[in-house]
Amino acid sequence: MITLVVNKKKHNLDASPDMPLLWALRDTLGLTGTKYGCGVGACGACKILVNDEVTYSCLTPVSAAVGKEITTVEGATPNLQLLQIAWIEFNVPQCGFCQPGQLIAATSLLNSNSNPTDEEIDDAMSGNICRCGTYQRIKKAIHHTVELKKQQK
Repeated sequence: MITLVVNKKKHNLDASPDMPLLWALRDTLGLTGTKYGCGVGACGACKILVNDEVTYSCLTPVSAAVGKEITTVEGATPNLQLLQIAWIEFNVPQCGFCQPGQLIAATSLLNSNSNPTDEEIDDAMSGNICRCGTYQRIKKAIHHTVELKKQQK
């Protein structure tokens, strides 16, 4: 039995230690927000946070996440909630497939940098591929989220 803490809840899983964390999240826990894209850590659709660090869940074995805090796109945090508002306002998603990974990467960026430049956004988001090409809308939504955070203070 493997115990994981996902979105602040403990889960006991009967899973092989080498099972990709992505499959444990999606198939065992039913958290289907995290997507399978490429399986080799190239597209970013499977990104999650492990101890607040962006992690490719398709490459991470379940055993590597034991004793750590896992946050998926379903685990609403203040930055993630504000990003979702901005995503809607700027009509970011088209097909939507990459959006969980995009939102996780943007959440991580804003957790560590409260006012990123365009270059910092580009760097933080570079591991995410959007087939629809909504990169400019994503950047605008991240900047708007910064403004939303300022309004809350």
